[in-house]
Amino acid sequence: MKFSEQWLREWVNPEISTQELVDKLTMAGLEVDGFEYLGDSFSGVVVGEIVAAEQHPDADKLQVCTINVGDASDEDLQIICGAPNARKGIKVAVAMIGAVLPGDFKIKKAKLRGVQSFGMLCSETELNLGDGSDGIVELPLDAPLGQDLKEFLDLNDHVIDVDLTPNRGDCLGISGIAREVGVLTQTDVTPVSPKAVAAEVSDKLEIKLSAPNACPRYLGRVIKGINPQAQTPQWMVQRIERSGVRAIDPVVDVTNYVLLELGHPMHAFDLAKIDGGIDVRMAKENEKLTLLDGQEVELSSDTLMIADDSKALAIAGVMGGEHSGVSAETKDIFLESAYFDAIAVAGKARQYGLHTDASHRYERGVDYELQRTAMERATELLLEIVGGQPGKIIEAVDQSAMPQKRHLTLRRERIERVVGVSFDDALVEDILTRLGLGLTPADKGWDVSVPSFRFDIDNEESLIEELVRVYGYNKLPIRKPQGEMAMFMQNESRVFKDVLRDVLVNRGYQEVITYSFVEPKLQAVLEPTMEPLALMNPISSEMGVMRTNLLPGLVQAAQFNTNRQQSRIRFFEIGLRFDTASESLEQIPTIGGILAGRRHLESWEDDARKVDFYDVKGDIEALLSTTKRRFDFVPSEKSILHPGQSADIRYQGKTVGYVGKLHPQTQQTVDLDLDAFVFEIDIDVLSERELPKFTPLLKFPSIRRDLAVIVDESVKGGELIDFIVKIGGKLLTDAFIFDIYKGEHLEQGKKSVALAMTLRHPEKTLEDAEINKVVDKVVAGLEEQYQAVLRS
Repeated sequence: MKFSEQWLREWVNPEISTQELVDKLTMAGLEVDGFEYLGDSFSGVVVGEIVAAEQHPDADKLQVCTINVGDASDEDLQIICGAPNARKGIKVAVAMIGAVLPGDFKIKKAKLRGVQSFGMLCSETELNLGDGSDGIVELPLDAPLGQDLKEFLDLNDHVIDVDLTPNRGDCLGISGIAREVGVLTQTDVTPVSPKAVAAEVSDKLEIKLSAPNACPRYLGRVIKGINPQAQTPQWMVQRIERSGVRAIDPVVDVTNYVLLELGHPMHAFDLAKIDGGIDVRMAKENEKLTLLDGQEVELSSDTLMIADDSKALAIAGVMGGEHSGVSAETKDIFLESAYFDAIAVAGKARQYGLHTDASHRYERGVDYELQRTAMERATELLLEIVGGQPGKIIEAVDQSAMPQKRHLTLRRERIERVVGVSFDDALVEDILTRLGLGLTPADKGWDVSVPSFRFDIDNEESLIEELVRVYGYNKLPIRKPQGEMAMFMQNESRVFKDVLRDVLVNRGYQEVITYSFVEPKLQAVLEPTMEPLALMNPISSEMGVMRTNLLPGLVQAAQFNTNRQQSRIRFFEIGLRFDTASESLEQIPTIGGILAGRRHLESWEDDARKVDFYDVKGDIEALLSTTKRRFDFVPSEKSILHPGQSADIRYQGKTVGYVGKLHPQTQQTVDLDLDAFVFEIDIDVLSERELPKFTPLLKFPSIRRDLAVIVDESVKGGELIDFIVKIGGKLLTDAFIFDIYKGEHLEQGKKSVALAMTLRHPEKTLEDAEINKVVDKVVAGLEEQYQAVLRS
């Protein structure tokens, strides 16, 4: 926030220099980005009047002007000027011989097309006073001739630029800065105290709060018969322009002035453009509004609006509409002053590509008790500048939705424990009272009432922070921290992300971190079944949507490396993917990876074999083994994966991930030179593991029986093992496949599966009859379930 030091010192005027003032603000947490002395830009420029303006004899676009500069010169000056607005009777800024303009430009006597010129008539740009470069500066007609322009424009002033943190919305006005300066320098503050303006007309508008949670308080006032030709006073123009706000017209300038002075946004409507009453409501579906900047926006249903009986008038807390704005023809206005909930307004300006002074303040929180004061202050200034007859202030309020004043407890012992030093009660009470907090002594400290303008003070630590901030961090003694170290119980069943990282890193992978914002076309190729969430205001077109899987970033990382002659890719990433399949956006922690190229680093002892499906499946099984849980691999139907080299990963019947080779068409579309294999797994299923349980070592030997069965090729090996375990009984301790054969001596569509079964009895050595009983049961079951034939 920029502000005039002179304006600030009207509120609070400590006997310190500008540099000391800036230093105190910065040390108190209101960091000053810089300050500028306005009087340094030029010298030797005075107020003059054009008493005659004649055409230059040898130049069509130049005029020979006669300038009266009063006591600054014994005689009138002859100055050649080419500005289109140079004419007789106006007051101008005259740079006399010897004057120095910005850029160290010195004014000397000159001859232009044969005519002598003794000075220069200056524009705003040439004096660094603004951007008005279409002509020379036109000063008020009552400007005293010969007066130094810096003195007339009151340029013996500093513009201070404070970079406020988002929690200090209370300092987005001169009143808030003055309150801070008063506390820091122990100087009394003299705030403005507008008097209540008596109603002169009975005109009023009915106000309806259709969205009280978003706008629980709304004040309005009609002012009739204003003078649309009135001019904003020079002092007000100077103050708002030094605060970085452009002067427009008296009504808008007054609302901006109140915004800068009190930190409370306001808006004025053309009363003639309002149909019926005021309704503060949420926008209707597909409702449109043309804003003051000429931009037409289509409003979303979660946008708070100011409307009349037939149309939208403004986006609440952001910007007014073009149709209802004050213009040069406006004679009657409706002035609003409202409290909008910060959450309801937050992000709405950015949603429509805007950022206004009003939204900047409402998003950070506006004093919910300041609306009437702002209304009276704006009315007072408007009547002084544009005249008119005010009506009564109409207030609509829903007290149940209004913020409640907070009450906190501040303990002496807590101050000493947090800060490390104790403070005298008198010092605590002086600092906090000057900050506007109400203190009532209690047994162990104080009961504190938080003022309505301090949204950021919500706990005891906030109070202590305020106390130390004002006292001065640099005054606190330097002490080494002391504390007790405590051991915390670690949940053995928890699998931390670092464990997953270690598994993949030990298998040759490198972790990458990519953006959650991805290119829409690439995301559509790598996840064609889901519509990603589009960003309202993306950083760039290549980062326009939220990723629905981790593949876009991984694929781009692989592209980047292969384009730089890297022939072996093994990347993984742990991050969020954003699932839009359900009604609400889900953020799902995911681990994903991509590998391509050689299986091993190039060396004399390994061949140049490329990675295949079973390599990446082995990596996945190593990852899954950290949980000690049972996962199943079933053929995947994902369109982006090769149909013969892909699988979905399931846990307890639910798909939790996938692994496989990119489909050749997908690989070609994303422009990858190497055959790439990818995987993704939800981290939630990897975050818990089954703890091992001890079983006594068995004293009796195990017996292994092998058998080979011929089954259809469509029968999955995993199904066979599950079936054998299910019917094998308590004696069967293990079962696995050790060979699969297809080819000669087998029928077309058949395969031979060699199975090994391990049997053991915990209390005795098994006999052949017991073993054969189990084997026969398994063979019979396979024959019945899968039409398996025992291979001889």
